[in-house]
Amino acid sequence: MQRESLNYDVVIVGAGPAGLSCAIRLKQNNPALSVCVLEKGSQVGAQTLSGAVLDPIALNELFPDGLQREAPLRVPVQHDFFLFLTKNKKFSLPVPPQMKNAGHYIISLGELCQWLAQQAEQLGVDVFPGFAASACLFADNEVKGVITGDKGIDKTGHKTDRYQPGIELHARQVVLAEGCRGSLTKEIIKRFDLVKNSQPQTYGIGIKELWEVDSPFYKAGTVLHSVGWPLDFQTYGGSFLYHADKNRVAVGFVVGLDYRNPYLNPFEEFQRFKTHPAILPLFQGGKRLCYGSRALTEGGLQSLPALTFPGGLIIGDAAGFLNVPKIKGNHTAMKSGMLAADALSQTIEKNQKEALTYPILLKQSWLWKELYQARNIRPAFRYGLVAGLGYAALDTYVLQGRAPWTFSQHRDDQSLVLAKKAKKIAYPKPDNKVTFDKLSSVYLSNTHYAENQPCHLKLLNPERAIQINYQHYDSPETRYCPAGVYEILFSSNKTPYLQINSGNCIQCKTCDIKDPTQNINWVPPEGGDGPNYTGM
Repeated sequence: MQRESLNYDVVIVGAGPAGLSCAIRLKQNNPALSVCVLEKGSQVGAQTLSGAVLDPIALNELFPDGLQREAPLRVPVQHDFFLFLTKNKKFSLPVPPQMKNAGHYIISLGELCQWLAQQAEQLGVDVFPGFAASACLFADNEVKGVITGDKGIDKTGHKTDRYQPGIELHARQVVLAEGCRGSLTKEIIKRFDLVKNSQPQTYGIGIKELWEVDSPFYKAGTVLHSVGWPLDFQTYGGSFLYHADKNRVAVGFVVGLDYRNPYLNPFEEFQRFKTHPAILPLFQGGKRLCYGSRALTEGGLQSLPALTFPGGLIIGDAAGFLNVPKIKGNHTAMKSGMLAADALSQTIEKNQKEALTYPILLKQSWLWKELYQARNIRPAFRYGLVAGLGYAALDTYVLQGRAPWTFSQHRDDQSLVLAKKAKKIAYPKPDNKVTFDKLSSVYLSNTHYAENQPCHLKLLNPERAIQINYQHYDSPETRYCPAGVYEILFSSNKTPYLQINSGNCIQCKTCDIKDPTQNINWVPPEGGDGPNYTGM
């Protein structure tokens, strides 16, 4: 069976807020353009995860009549709180200007993306969920399209009775909107050396649960963030609590992946957070509805790669447009997609190879101004929580983001200390009422993989998993993975080996980022496989 092929003016990889906004703006600019969007999830929104509080600035630009079109913006923010936590106490802090949410909405990003996909299809965009782009097509060192992955290949590389060949999608321009640590984005960045003038990228892991609560402390429209306990003062991170409608609360925890202690377990830190006296009463008697996790691109302006390449460009969190101190990236992702569409419209009209006006349009936009003003706050926390908060106050209230310096970033995979120099962390057992284990959590992510397909988590050198990770770092992948994918087991002669339970993977890509020798490579599984989030 040979591959089928389809031809488009623009192929967009990823049906998140960036990719769909790009598709919509392309058709708004020129209805005659042929545009398609590929989405590896089983449906649009199935693998989309965010806090999420939406700044509607970009949505209002894309659709000034968005509310009349019934965009899913049901819960305006009413109250903002910012807490510093110790083990047993809370202290209220002033809410920094960039964290204030007046005029913003508590949303489900998955629902917003489903709505955006509907708007795109009404404009004539082809949206293909269940199709994972597995490779780029090249001709004369120019991207000419993408290939979707074959289905029905077993672990030995042979075709099974459910074999379906992928599809070649040829395009005049390819837009990479894969989100954080996308596989094609990695390939393109390496091939065209797009980071030669950039600082190293840095990341966080975000873990989220959706609850239905029965508590007098629930109040729709409430937004709460915290720093401090349970993390130590040297580890970047914090929590969020967003009170949505219908007695639902989104609760989550973010840990910077530049943490140093190999025994730190982000999932367990999150579970421990929920036991704080100021937090626990909200969840007592409640019910967990869904669980998920994803990595976040936190490097900011100085870590952006070059954004264009022959035959395409990069948008959204694939590039790294998250505004870390604002704790938002959906509005910036959407804006980057819209500006990319404006540049692509000109590029295609002039039959050019590269959308060179895209970076120019970015630098003229409010998006660039936001990222410039925010550029120093995240890297300041490398010196600890107290120093980071102090610098954030100076930068926000005195310098107003206009400091004559720009702090550098550092690589997360090089931050771990050796296990023998680290302190082990004792985490309490789950009570299965408010705190839970990883496997019962993964169950709530509705994760599914077709049986016997090749493992999508590749060890570049299997020996390193034992010779380096196990012997020197006590296998940190067994702790930083929020889904229990990695286990150290022992053979009959008591030799350790790494077991990869790829069927648990919720595709957060933390392992691809944090592994100390960059030995784990995440590649797309079969299209449609993985988590299927509801209401996230």
